[in-house]
Amino acid sequence: MNAAIRLVLRAAASVAATLSLAALCAASASDAGSFRSDDEASFLSENDAAMTKMMAGMAARPTGDTDRDFVATMIPHHQGAIDMAMAELRHGHNEQLRRIAQEIVVEQQQEIVAMRLAVHDPNTPAAPMSH
Repeated sequence: MNAAIRLVLRAAASVAATLSLAALCAASASDAGSFRSDDEASFLSENDAAMTKMMAGMAARPTGDTDRDFVATMIPHHQGAIDMAMAELRHGHNEQLRRIAQEIVVEQQQEIVAMRLAVHDPNTPAAPMSH
């Protein structure tokens, strides 16, 4: 199996694990019923929206250009990580996780810019986007 296929399979497994974890968290949250705070409900809603947007973006139709196809699927994946990290920053309380979320935002933005530059994408912003 070539490296590109292994990479795609690893990414798919990672997404599946993330979705499973999110479903477990959502199920646990729904079990809590009225104990769920408005802040937690907002976080869960934002996180779900980020994951839905990410999955839709990752379903890009192949173009026949492996490099562009890689970038077309990885950018939504990285943006999803940014969006989920932003939800943690808005609603989370654990300082260690908040620092990790801040690092995710910066690193993933930088990687998006680098990928766009690598395929000469004219949509590459001059500086990383912020939420």
